[in-house]
Amino acid sequence: MSAVRHRIAIARDQYKFSCAHMTVFPDGTKERLHGHNYTIAVALDVDRVDLPSMIPFSPIKVAIGELCAEWKERVLVASQNAHLEIVRDDTELEFRLCGERYVMPRGDALLLPIDNISVEALAAHVATVLLERLQAILSSPNVRTLEVTVAESPGQGATCTLELR
Repeated sequence: MSAVRHRIAIARDQYKFSCAHMTVFPDGTKERLHGHNYTIAVALDVDRVDLPSMIPFSPIKVAIGELCAEWKERVLVASQNAHLEIVRDDTELEFRLCGERYVMPRGDALLLPIDNISVEALAAHVATVLLERLQAILSSPNVRTLEVTVAESPGQGATCTLELR
């Protein structure tokens, strides 16, 4: 008999956020400020689906929903980007990125501890955030992987898979 692995997937239309960003390229150039309607989907690979091994969906859905609400209608800024200089951060956020100056209300920006705002980096960061927030579930020996897909438009996105054991 061959090994069986099961997949739990959560990919609903409600797990979305609209925000703006600029991706920086290795040569120091960047995209213009623009936005996307991002969606998040999560999958867990598990060994067993019997009652004692059951994985509750509710905390996973809550964590995804909270993250989407936190990121909704913000300008995402990669705080670890080598081309970023934060000049002031009180009621306003002033920063320079690739030589251009931006000023906006502090509440409109979200500084993420990553080096770029690309869909690949966002998928990896969301996976890390969910791993922290869902530690009680994801530390189960039954859960093998956490897979997070962030799409910036239908059919275009990136997936990050964390091997948990």
